[in-house]
Amino acid sequence: MAASATDRLARIALFEGLTRDELEPLAARMVERRYQAGQLLFAEGDPCEGIYLILEGTVKIFKTSPSGRELTLAVETAPSSVAEVPLFDGGPYPASVVALENVTAGFIHSREFRQACRQHPELALKMLAAVGRRLRQLVALIEAVTFGSVRQRLASLLLEYGEQAGAATFTLPATHQELASRLGTVREVVSRNLSRFQFEGLIRLAGRRVELLDREGLRREAEAEL
Repeated sequence: MAASATDRLARIALFEGLTRDELEPLAARMVERRYQAGQLLFAEGDPCEGIYLILEGTVKIFKTSPSGRELTLAVETAPSSVAEVPLFDGGPYPASVVALENVTAGFIHSREFRQACRQHPELALKMLAAVGRRLRQLVALIEAVTFGSVRQRLASLLLEYGEQAGAATFTLPATHQELASRLGTVREVVSRNLSRFQFEGLIRLAGRRVELLDREGLRREAEAEL
């Protein structure tokens, strides 16, 4: 049996602790929207009309420079939420969000969401926590891009993927171009550094399959001082 809108909202961390009676008015105001892989939910600079709740699938939050270069800010997988930051300040969306696979999202208009926050102060506190989490992600990204080399960031990312997979061998969940977007560089630099890691005996590559041969060596690369 398909989950109700209320059940779906209850799975999102933003609404943790709210009762069904408290969630039902929000669920009643939620409009379900479906997006195909590669389709934008909204673009950077669009007026913020409300909050998007990722009910199924995975999305990418990114910014694009005037020259067209893309930087991935975060990847969010259901159950999750995006567009929390501009919900209360009245500004436009500060970044774009695109579906990485088929996505089902719930949309709640900002007016309705603000009303719910006034009725349930704990929801406003959770919104603050979500905004704080997003800020920490951005600070970590700025720190990595500013103070770390691409080689350091790539080593750290490979270790992260290995931890997520729970194994030394895994399939890269992104293309070299997508890795470059996440690392704030270009595809050629990512490919070159992966080849260097393989030459140095840190990893073994077979297409998108990666085997971490020397985790400690990768960890030293990730933590190296410039």
